[in-house]
Amino acid sequence: MLISVVLNLLNEERHVNDLLDSLVVQEGAIEIVVVDAGSVDRTRDIVKEYMERFDFVKLHIKTGTRGESTNYGIKMSGGEAIAFIGGDCIANAFWIKELRRSLAQSDIVAGKTVNIGYYAFADLDRVELFHKGFDLSYPSCNMVFRRKVLIDIGGFDNWFVTAEDIDANFRAVEMGYKIDYNDRAIIYHRTKGGFYSFFKQAFWNGYGRKQLTLKHGHLWSSYNPTGMFKEKTSVLYLARLAVAMLGYISCKFFGKVREREQENPT
Repeated sequence: MLISVVLNLLNEERHVNDLLDSLVVQEGAIEIVVVDAGSVDRTRDIVKEYMERFDFVKLHIKTGTRGESTNYGIKMSGGEAIAFIGGDCIANAFWIKELRRSLAQSDIVAGKTVNIGYYAFADLDRVELFHKGFDLSYPSCNMVFRRKVLIDIGGFDNWFVTAEDIDANFRAVEMGYKIDYNDRAIIYHRTKGGFYSFFKQAFWNGYGRKQLTLKHGHLWSSYNPTGMFKEKTSVLYLARLAVAMLGYISCKFFGKVREREQENPT
């Protein structure tokens, strides 16, 4: 089975070498489809250097929302399955092998994401969102879908600023697909390097969660309230929730109205 690894990159000059080094050694058959979303640093130049050494590394340019760029990468890929990883991530050497093993019984697989970086950021739990017994909040930086699933759900919704991955998971589960988890398919994800970027991400994550409710209706019952205040709850964790709530409220009162479904990208 050919697995296409789709990368949506924007100004990842600092990290793209480590990312691609971890991908080119993965078990084949694979292709690495890089979509540059408008970088102004050396991201494209670095990717081109890898293209000269590895014929399965490909570069495309598509600006727009994260959904638009990712959908373009899906369209330009040829794999039976599509895996996603973030530009600030590093894949374990057996990542693709484990995803391929799980795909033998599954249509959607999420792997284990290990946060690395400043310990106060890395130690924070994500805010989980469940639907029909499945965790929809698995980060898209470590997931793989059979192409047929992405075709059935119409790809990622271009309207989303963030949370386009949670929306895709929601629609897949609604259609009857199951999300399996493989804790041996490991990705190492760098946390944000400073408080400004950390809280900026929290704001837009909250914004995206409100976009989810605007599209799918009331979702508060899908959260686990006790899970949001676990033993790891700290001042930083609560501050992140507060900033995320600001993003949520901002989207409610000032967010762009969703006009129509985006087109099928595949």
